[in-house]
Amino acid sequence: MTPRSQQEQRKKEHLAIAERLYRQPEFDRDQFAQVRLMHPVLPETNMAAVHLEQLLFHKPINYPIYINAMTGGTAEAMPINEKLAELAAHFKIPMAVGSMSILKSQPELADSFIAARRLNPECVVFANLGADKSPQFAQEMIDLLQADALQIHLNAAQEFAMPEGDQDFHWTDSLNELQKTIGTQTPIIAKEVGFGMSAASQDSLLKLGLENLDLSGISRTNFITIENRRRSQALVSDYSDFGLTLVESLLSRLALQQATSRTSKITFASGGISTPWQAIKAFALGADFVGMSAYFLHLALHHPLTEMIAIFGAWLTEFEQMLPVLGCQTIKDLQHIELILSPELISFTEQIGLDPHQIRFNRET
Repeated sequence: MTPRSQQEQRKKEHLAIAERLYRQPEFDRDQFAQVRLMHPVLPETNMAAVHLEQLLFHKPINYPIYINAMTGGTAEAMPINEKLAELAAHFKIPMAVGSMSILKSQPELADSFIAARRLNPECVVFANLGADKSPQFAQEMIDLLQADALQIHLNAAQEFAMPEGDQDFHWTDSLNELQKTIGTQTPIIAKEVGFGMSAASQDSLLKLGLENLDLSGISRTNFITIENRRRSQALVSDYSDFGLTLVESLLSRLALQQATSRTSKITFASGGISTPWQAIKAFALGADFVGMSAYFLHLALHHPLTEMIAIFGAWLTEFEQMLPVLGCQTIKDLQHIELILSPELISFTEQIGLDPHQIRFNRET
């Protein structure tokens, strides 16, 4: 048997640790419990009026839920990506693969990524690379997957904690070049890897022409924690309070919009979402699409495809049935719902310069 490369072994360990973290008790910082929605007692609509279908990057999708970046590049990844691809194809939802950077040195591992397209030929698929990769290599990965978009993951905090991590984060020039070359033909999504995005960070990406952002807030799938468990000598500090939650990142987006009238063209929201109710709250805060990784990984690891379809089908049914309860027919309608924020979140909005009384107006414009 051929020995695993360091990257292959790291990817295998990421999967195992992420699954263990997902099965731990509920995340201590319950971000979504801090957001409440004011429902109408007279919704005046019904399920027949609900429409979730839309276009994403010129392709039709059935639901605004996507399978976010997870894996590829190991033998263990192949069956996972195959099941996820078939699930995506069944429900006609977008799917992102994990980082394809390993194919730079080990192109023979491509099949574990190609599975996402081979078993899902019609739907939206995202390629995924680090911010330091060349436009030429990025184009090769897009062509390999026939990808509809390219996620560029921004993972300085993960690299810091990674035993073999890179410590050079000069990414602006590379991102600028990727946007000027790849971005003119294929949409680019600038994606955090689970530590959220402040208003200033979102603004800096928008100024580079990166219009599509995945805010990816902190959750149980915490890459400082994951990398720390891989280290022979643990980090000295506790970084459990590092970063922003998805809720805080979405509020930061509104603060940027309020201050500058700038905002991402498409806002992808991920990090800590596993239930339909959490997804609805993310949409109410201004998300355009909601993504999950650990939820789908857990399904793929523990259930055959038929059970995955049944379980996620029930998830989608519950999600869809909540819209008329709230008087909504589309995802955009959710942004008209009045929000009640916890005192902690009110304090957060004040500290980032967001007028909480203007939130509803910002979300609707």
